[in-house]
Amino acid sequence: MKIRILAITCLAVLLCGTVWASEPIKIGLLSDLSGATSSVGRPYADGIKACAEYLNEEGGINGRPIVLDQVDYAYNVQQALAAYKRMKSQGIVALQGWGTGDTEALVKFVAKDEMPTFSASYSAHLTDPNTAPYNFFCAADYSTQARAALKFVRENWKEERAPKLALIYPDAPYGLAPLAAAEAYARELGFEIVGKEIVDLKAMEATTQLLRLQKVAPDYAWVGGTTPSTAVVLKDAQKLKMNVIFITNIWGSDENIFDLAGTAANGHISIQAAKVYGQPCEGMVVIEKLTKGVPQMTHFIRGFVSMLTMAEGLKRAEAAGQLNGPGIKAALESMRDFDPMGLAAPISFYPDDHRPNLAVSLYELRDDKLNFLGEQTLERKKEWLGK
Repeated sequence: MKIRILAITCLAVLLCGTVWASEPIKIGLLSDLSGATSSVGRPYADGIKACAEYLNEEGGINGRPIVLDQVDYAYNVQQALAAYKRMKSQGIVALQGWGTGDTEALVKFVAKDEMPTFSASYSAHLTDPNTAPYNFFCAADYSTQARAALKFVRENWKEERAPKLALIYPDAPYGLAPLAAAEAYARELGFEIVGKEIVDLKAMEATTQLLRLQKVAPDYAWVGGTTPSTAVVLKDAQKLKMNVIFITNIWGSDENIFDLAGTAANGHISIQAAKVYGQPCEGMVVIEKLTKGVPQMTHFIRGFVSMLTMAEGLKRAEAAGQLNGPGIKAALESMRDFDPMGLAAPISFYPDDHRPNLAVSLYELRDDKLNFLGEQTLERKKEWLGK
């Protein structure tokens, strides 16, 4: 509770210098600040809060200030459910959520309560309004990420033979989510799938799995874990002198990978859905000012984009006199190519399709930096919705 009070107090201090003509707009913020995913949960939440600060400096939601009600639920689903229930009773109009477990546990509740909910869980099934009508997010879903990365490397493959692909993932819903999509699309693109290995998110070594893969000599290996487990894979692959390029998903590598994996990170590919700190765009100027030039992780940028996009929906709904669940949902579903100040690809939501976009940014990990390689955008195919 101290964290929640602190978040509200911080915004209250911010609002003291502004005279507001209308009532505040309350937004719930479920964060993991102390649990299993706190290393990435903290910067993501900081990005949301920084965006709320910026929006309030610019006049809030049509003259109404944003007040965030933040709870550290420590990546505990039951705590998240209890926090949501309390937030709802205290008048939030929308929710910024976090992880896969809590987001999926809340789907039926936010649908019943007509509570627009943004998350940092990018599971494809959350994009289908038939099953998750009030769920939104601002990055390409996990399946789209895998497809886009595979298309990118296939288009840049120079040899006449088919490229060999291996898949490395944790045996958990998050890790399994994009596998079927990745395998099917890889075969469609002409990859030869040569192996699949499970590496736990808490793994301390991956030598056994990598020795098996070394025998089949993949050219590329998809890694669907988190930065710590990816670092284990990269370091053990370096020890084995494997000649393979690892492609890591959106949570599989970030600015911390260099501290964890050292030179073993060099030459591999990181998938992201937003700019990295310092990349030039309109929004980066704002972020650099807010953070006084102190570099932030890419998760911070995505948190900022999530709040910025939600705010656009709130502005449209408030202007229409419909600042309620159905009104905010309809406003979000009217968005076409909304530009989050250049920080991410343009975002569109539709009444029958909540995929924000099908764009993925790819970066090469080298010399302690995420170096931009390019952006891959896929066609919005109906048969891919929710899968």
